[in-house]
Formats: sequence, C-alpha cells, structure tokens
Amino acid sequence: MSTMVFVNFPVTDVKRSTEFYEKLGFTKNEEFSGEESSSMVWDDNFWIMLLNHDFYSKFINDKKIADTKTTSGVLVSFSMESADAVKKFGETAKANGGDFYRVDMGMPEDQMFGLEVQDPDGNSLEPTWMNM
Repeated sequence: MSTMVFVNFPVTDVKRSTEFYEKLGFTKNEEFSGEESSSMVWDDNFWIMLLNHDFYSKFINDKKIADTKTTSGVLVSFSMESADAVKKFGETAKANGGDFYRVDMGMPEDQMFGLEVQDPDGNSLEPTWMNM
C-alpha cells in the first residue's frame, strides 16, 4: 500500500480557500468535505484538508493557531513535472489571492526549480521540479 499524505491547513474562509485550491489544480472530494472543511486532492497520495479555525482547533488541543501570515510553521514541498509547471502554479496562486517568491538555491534552473507559494491565509506550499 502506498502512503498517503494529508496536510491540514487552518483557513478563515473554507469557500474562498476551496476555490483558490481548485484554481491551482486540486479537486474537491465531496465525500470528505462539509461546511467546516474541504478535502482537496492533488493526486492519489497527496491531499490538503482545508479546515475552518473552529474545526482545526479540535485537533490541536489547547494550542493556538499560528498566524501564518507572520509565522511559519511548516513548508509543504511536493514535486511537479517541470519548471514551467512550477512557474504556472505560482502565477495561478498570485492571480487568485495568493503570492509566491523564489529562493536562490545556487542551482541552475535546468537542474532544480522551486517556488515558495502562499495561499490567501499564508499557508506555505513549495512546488519543486528536480531533474532526476
């Protein structure tokens, strides 16, 4: 059995976040979605769960939800098929209320290319292409 990865993001507006992730190429799985959350599928092994703050809080006991616009808690990195696909992902995020920037890793683009992409709530994704 392959391992599946479910990344849970706290979001302030489930509908807005769902629309944002759909524009990035994720598909909403209605079976695991509701008023408090959306289950967004990238592929068979990588899903992002968008949870409103009340629902997310149930999973973190007495911890506070980080303000991801000012504090980083995690970078979720995943592979893409090309540098151009990574660029398109970043541009699509920016056109739909998110943002992106590039960190110079000192590697040529034909070897490795990645972007730091933020959703409207400041949650971070790191789409990356590597020439393996």
